[in-house]
Amino acid sequence: MTELKKNLTHLNKKDLETAVVALGEKSFRAKQIWNWIYARGVKSFDEMTNISKEIRQALAQNFSLSRPEISKDIISSDGTRKWLVKFSDCKEVEVVYIPEETRGTLCISSQVGCTLACKFCHTGTQTWVRNLEFHEIVAQILIAKDLIGDWDKNNRKLTNIVYMGMGEPFFNYENVAQSVKVLNDLDGLDISARKITISTSGLVPEILRCADELKTNLAISLHATNDKLRTDIMAINKKYPLQELLAACKTYNNKNPNQKITFEYVMLKGVNDQDLHARELINLINRANVNVKINLIPFNPWDGCEYGRSDIEQILKFQQILKNSGLIAPIRKTRGDDVLAACGQLKSDSERERKKIA
Repeated sequence: MTELKKNLTHLNKKDLETAVVALGEKSFRAKQIWNWIYARGVKSFDEMTNISKEIRQALAQNFSLSRPEISKDIISSDGTRKWLVKFSDCKEVEVVYIPEETRGTLCISSQVGCTLACKFCHTGTQTWVRNLEFHEIVAQILIAKDLIGDWDKNNRKLTNIVYMGMGEPFFNYENVAQSVKVLNDLDGLDISARKITISTSGLVPEILRCADELKTNLAISLHATNDKLRTDIMAINKKYPLQELLAACKTYNNKNPNQKITFEYVMLKGVNDQDLHARELINLINRANVNVKINLIPFNPWDGCEYGRSDIEQILKFQQILKNSGLIAPIRKTRGDDVLAACGQLKSDSERERKKIA
């Protein structure tokens, strides 16, 4: 049986250099190849015109540059675009591109499914299948840039990356960290940490690691103003209650003083959207003395969910209470909800693999 070629996009920069040297080439060739893959988006060795024909042939004989497949490509009425990306084991994740006048945001996934099962989140109804490898996370960006035509470095359409798709990024910390390193690389994708946001449900040890190691923007899925309510809708709060979570946020602030943490707050009708909740949220932030903004998110309904969307009048009232206390509290515009691409709606068709009984 013919051995499958190794995919160069599955290697980090150091391993790519090792592979190139093993072919008998100079190590600087790895930087050239890396630049072709991640700065120019080539999918064929023949396109690497500053590399000799002989080297290109050797690369093609030993390696590939293939991308994962696209199972679905759906465009919302508002221009939001959702892709279902299929990996080599046929497992799938969803990726969402949100174009705006001054920027383009890509929402990427870190896991197939999710372990958390937060009550209001559609993604959580798909049980966890597996973590994504770092190159599978990066591949979502390469595919998006292919499909929106974004390889002109002087005219970038894709400006921001948010780890807010399927999965809890910090349950896959090592691969997420490796992917961020690839994104940051100046010889390749060249996306600064200030343009990357990692959203977490509140894994305290990883928040502290991220503060030192990744230094991206941080978003916390808060969604409640006291431990009783948050534990009811987000079971992770049992392990990392609000006091511990907010202490980690304060540490993040101290180590990254120029970055304001975002508190994501989904507005659930009659559950967490009352005036008293707004005042509780203000007290929570003031006591912890954290530098945050609150992203108020109109709930995006899905079949089978027990929650409803807060009335816009109540959302505006909630927002005004926060603003009156000096907090920044924008209301997130709902995008892509007609194709289930909006916040909390992502869910692929992949199913958990059952272990075979021998």
